[in-house]
Amino acid sequence: MNSTDPKEYLTRREIPQLFEGLLNGLMYYRPEDPVDYLESCLQKVRELGGSEKVKWDTFVGPDKRNLPPLNGGQARRSFFRNVLPESCNFPYRRYDRLPPIHQFSIESDTDLSETAELIEEYEVFDPSRPHPKIILVIGGPGSGKGTQSLKIAERYGFEYISVGELLRKKIHNTSSNRKWSLIAKIITTGELAPQETTITEIKQKLMQIPDSEGIVIDGFPRDVAQALSFEDQICTPDLVVFLACDNHKLKERLLKRAEQQGRPDDNLKAIQRRLMNFKQNAVPLVSYFQEKGLIITFDADRDEEEVFDDISAAVDNKLFPAKEPVAGPSELDLSLILDAGEGAESTSDFEDQSEDIAPHSFGDDYLREELKKTKVIFVLGGPASGKGSQCEKLAHKYNLTYVYVADLLQNELTATSERSKLIKDLMQHGNPVPMDIILEILKDSISSSLGSTKGFLLDGFPCELRQAEEFECQLCTPHLVLYLDCPAEIMTTRVVRRSKVSHRNEVTTENVKRRLQIFYQGMEPLLTYYETKALLCKVSAERSPDQVFLQLCTSMDSLF
Repeated sequence: MNSTDPKEYLTRREIPQLFEGLLNGLMYYRPEDPVDYLESCLQKVRELGGSEKVKWDTFVGPDKRNLPPLNGGQARRSFFRNVLPESCNFPYRRYDRLPPIHQFSIESDTDLSETAELIEEYEVFDPSRPHPKIILVIGGPGSGKGTQSLKIAERYGFEYISVGELLRKKIHNTSSNRKWSLIAKIITTGELAPQETTITEIKQKLMQIPDSEGIVIDGFPRDVAQALSFEDQICTPDLVVFLACDNHKLKERLLKRAEQQGRPDDNLKAIQRRLMNFKQNAVPLVSYFQEKGLIITFDADRDEEEVFDDISAAVDNKLFPAKEPVAGPSELDLSLILDAGEGAESTSDFEDQSEDIAPHSFGDDYLREELKKTKVIFVLGGPASGKGSQCEKLAHKYNLTYVYVADLLQNELTATSERSKLIKDLMQHGNPVPMDIILEILKDSISSSLGSTKGFLLDGFPCELRQAEEFECQLCTPHLVLYLDCPAEIMTTRVVRRSKVSHRNEVTTENVKRRLQIFYQGMEPLLTYYETKALLCKVSAERSPDQVFLQLCTSMDSLF
């Protein structure tokens, strides 16, 4: 058997597509006798005319075709991990990885994950050798990431990867593909491409250059979730370069680039959305890398040669310690990200250029009037009831802005404002954050997205009746309240299991029960309040995530 036989055989026979269909059927129906069920499926394959006729939903049933592919579970990934056994003389087994094999792609109009689960199981770099030095270059749109990344790659003889160019090239080369057409629309509106797709493209590119001394990756990650995926599936970077630039400078550069290059994602609304996404994600992302001691921050408002000189000194210090140490900037100046401080430019200066784009901050009367034109949905539920994951899916499906109050407070703590100092002081003394401050933060978050969203999905708010009444008084009455009803025993088990995975030994069954007791004390009168207003929809959260999502969508469809 020659080295290409296994790959050619699997591809020619459409084996990955067959396995995907079988696994989706198993995960949906969960038959008592899986062997008997698989035998019936294989008989259906013969009747259809072979494995090439199988699709992801072939074994789900015609009445369930509106379901998304059930392809996110560990069972499927574990299954594919064993598709190529150790005994197979596959040339890349010594790397425990596969080369870029585009013909393995499991294409589906409704599945954006591509071969993410397949590729995820293989190491990108040869584990028997040191991996190339990895430098990530991040910053706002127009901060000079591309220019500086190319300069770094040229100076040190590293390979250069532009994630934006990777995606744009793939979109151009597969313009007739429905999935990539959808991704093109997502990027054109200023949103981030699906995470699984982006990681897959990066991994395939990296596997084409395994012998490089170093690699500079421009424009990735864009948020903490992408950073975690990169570390989990590829490696921990050796250095992260952050180019901090105020909004006024970013605005000028983007408008100039739009005139010169005409990139599809440089339209006015997309630029506004990209700036807003950057503003929301930058602080937690930079803080994450700061905690790991990986990031160095540079003022990118200056001349590009000045910036590059500082970057070169920092790279020499960090990656080539044998050289004489040179001092370089290292601390993040938060004022370069946040619109705080006297005279600071905010994105509102930029947004005012379009009457379709709402200003950054509003008076309460104006805000209440604007909220009448959109939808506000509360999603309530206890710890580990699944609110977060369901909110993310709902926000994506209905083009809503997902607002998680806990994240807003965490982001506020990284700011340098007087409000941030007050919150820190209160928390240090064990005092709760006053409701007025929480509502101020919520108003700021909602104001920043007005005019560019169909509505707002508030996760975990309100927690008690008084918060609900105050929200209605100052903002609006919600259009729908979704409650993920999950038994206390199941939530306790989930929280304890999750804490063990994250090695949080302080989380015990007893303190979870106390936490749930407090939750129910605030929740019971709140649910009664919304029930009397005919706004409450209870959904059983002990079912599978996909079943819960379908129930939630049934309620949401009545609003849209």
